[in-house]
Amino acid sequence: MEENRHTIESLLGEATEFGKTSFELVKLKMLDKTSDFASSCISRSLIYLLLLAFVLFLSMGASFWLGDLLGKLYYGFFAVAGFYGLVMFVLRVFMFNWLKRVMGNYFIKKILN
Repeated sequence: MEENRHTIESLLGEATEFGKTSFELVKLKMLDKTSDFASSCISRSLIYLLLLAFVLFLSMGASFWLGDLLGKLYYGFFAVAGFYGLVMFVLRVFMFNWLKRVMGNYFIKKILN
């Protein structure tokens, strides 16, 4: 009887240690996934920020140049804004679902890998 109780207590102690170890492993895996996801988002955000600055200055240069060609400075800005409006319309109408699927798959893959 005493031996059974000792075996049960030993088994319970091992199960408790296994549970604690499993919990620690899950915490470490979540930390790894979170840090990988965050670092990926931060690095991509920096690249997109630099790309945005490039496009902004390129757009301003094109606007001034087109404005000079068209005779009035603000005509160039209207032309560039119209171009961006057209691009936005095409992306929204024809590529929205594709972009949504690609971005969703990227985030899911980053979280699960």
